[in-house]
Amino acid sequence: MKRLPGEGDSVVFGEPYETADGTTVIAVTGSGAFPWSRPRPLGVFVLHGGEVRWESTVDAGRIALIGVLTGFVAAAFATAAVFKRPPWPDLHISHRL
Repeated sequence: MKRLPGEGDSVVFGEPYETADGTTVIAVTGSGAFPWSRPRPLGVFVLHGGEVRWESTVDAGRIALIGVLTGFVAAAFATAAVFKRPPWPDLHISHRL
């Protein structure tokens, strides 16, 4: 593994791997947001036929976490709205006969 010069510990390039058809693949990993967090894959550089292509990775766990947190926030807002003003009719008797 070689580090990108000038970037500190933010980006790490893996060893180039050459496939049977002559394509070279170089993995790229980024450091976590905090010193104690684990590195996370960013993507790969694909070199084939004199052209370089970047293919980023998709972090399905992060996408799922964002979806769950969005659902929790929506549920909290809906609960707060119902407690503030319930959608059912007000059956309270306001004056005497």
